[in-house]
Amino acid sequence: MTQDQALNILKTGANVFLTGEPGAGKTHTINNFVNYLRVSDIEPAITASTGIAATHIGGMTIHSWSGIGIRTRLDKYDLDKIASSEYINKRVLRTRVLIIDEISMLSTNMLDMVDLVCREIKQSSEPFGGIQVVLVGDFFQLPPIVKREEHLQQGSLIPQVRPVGSHVGVGNFAYSAGAWERARPIVCYLNEQHRQDDADFLSVLGAIRSGSVKEEHLNHINERHIDIDDTLPNVTKLFSHNVDVDRVNNSELAKLEEEVKSFSMTGSGNDKVVEVLKKGCLSPENLELKIGAVVMCTKNNQKERFVNGTLGVVTGYEEFSGYPIIKTRNGHSIVVAPMDWNVEENGKIRAQISQIPLRLAWAITVHKSQGMSMDAAVMDLSQVFEFGQGYVALSRVRRLSGLYLLGINEHALKVHPEILKKDVDFKKSSGDAVQVFEKLNQNEIEKMHNDFVLACGGKVRKHAEKKEIEGKGGAPSTARPKPFAEIREKHPNAYRSWDKGQDEELSKLFSSGVAIPDLMKKFGRKRGAITSRLEKLGLKK
Repeated sequence: MTQDQALNILKTGANVFLTGEPGAGKTHTINNFVNYLRVSDIEPAITASTGIAATHIGGMTIHSWSGIGIRTRLDKYDLDKIASSEYINKRVLRTRVLIIDEISMLSTNMLDMVDLVCREIKQSSEPFGGIQVVLVGDFFQLPPIVKREEHLQQGSLIPQVRPVGSHVGVGNFAYSAGAWERARPIVCYLNEQHRQDDADFLSVLGAIRSGSVKEEHLNHINERHIDIDDTLPNVTKLFSHNVDVDRVNNSELAKLEEEVKSFSMTGSGNDKVVEVLKKGCLSPENLELKIGAVVMCTKNNQKERFVNGTLGVVTGYEEFSGYPIIKTRNGHSIVVAPMDWNVEENGKIRAQISQIPLRLAWAITVHKSQGMSMDAAVMDLSQVFEFGQGYVALSRVRRLSGLYLLGINEHALKVHPEILKKDVDFKKSSGDAVQVFEKLNQNEIEKMHNDFVLACGGKVRKHAEKKEIEGKGGAPSTARPKPFAEIREKHPNAYRSWDKGQDEELSKLFSSGVAIPDLMKKFGRKRGAITSRLEKLGLKK
């Protein structure tokens, strides 16, 4: 499936699982969808399974968004406490679209708990309370680490049938959750490639994904072996353990005789959210640099021509601001000024941190590299301990010529056997979706898009406006997803817009003291539809 086809499906309001190999454009597609929603006056909830992933997409963790936090179980008391929290309640009630990135690292238990919270607050039996849920990620990449207590759920509202263990096992991937099954997401499997352009390297990565690594693939990998003494200067090293990363970075920085210059992170807004942002930020709270230090950019900045993963060397500091100047691998000299990471709610910034978007980059962990594109990297995969870890590391670089291998173990080229089987199903489902969606014409597609925007209380923009915002040409034909037909049959008001007369009647009844349950019966709408319309009319906050 192409990015345009996936975007058209997303805009119908269907629940979606957006997947594809590294470099296929998952983040790019989501960014286009988010831009489309915001132009339509719809603010999506942007979340991720980890703090690091959340900073990549400018969102917050799903644990924080849902109010679940560090809980590994939900009993009735927990659920009531979360649902009665004013800011969690308001956040969920106004959410029409929920995006969860890096879904491979979210356990079944956590996804079920999020679903439970949404249904309780929305007072709806529909999956996730009727919110459009967009699950983004690649199950061949890093899996969730499931703590033992997540399996011992006596008193939990969620039935537990999963095995005890410290790491992910059969049945612990998010697609095994009851919430996933009920949501019935349409699979959008992107098959374009925007990172790697090396045919031999693509064949290696493809062989790992299909569990069919052969001698020819091993030969390609083995040809990239180097000795520790031949390590290239100023090329980032990837390790599986933090202790190795810290050792290398501290050692290399100490070797430089230049003066240390420190840059402290600043924060503002909600203290707890600020702490979450700090923990997830790839730049440290106290960034220590020296001239000659190898660094990596941790944020995208189109104006200054660097992205998250751009490597460079500190060459000096700007005279007036004191900000570091780095020389990138392509020879450009860039002044790197502080940038912001923030969490927005309803168009307002709830918390924000600011720091020079750099980190020491003689070495980083494989975990922190997920989501990055790198021109070159030195990797030690001899201590890889988890399925998908080696694959994540290898797929960071764009071509074989940028791969320098210090060591590798047998586990590094393996992916989870359960995922090998499940991936076949995902690809088939995506192919089926393409065929179904191709049967509708552009007018039908446009109507579906407009109906969803109106159902969310948004504003339908003219085609020219949307085309300009998305920066794309005409979209390919798609078709109505099967779940929509079923939803319309069961809930005929689900996508019906409010007219002026209904708004006036709703305002009058609510102002006269009519309770929301009675308004639900009067207008034949769900609680979420009533409360969101009251918010839109300025009658309920």
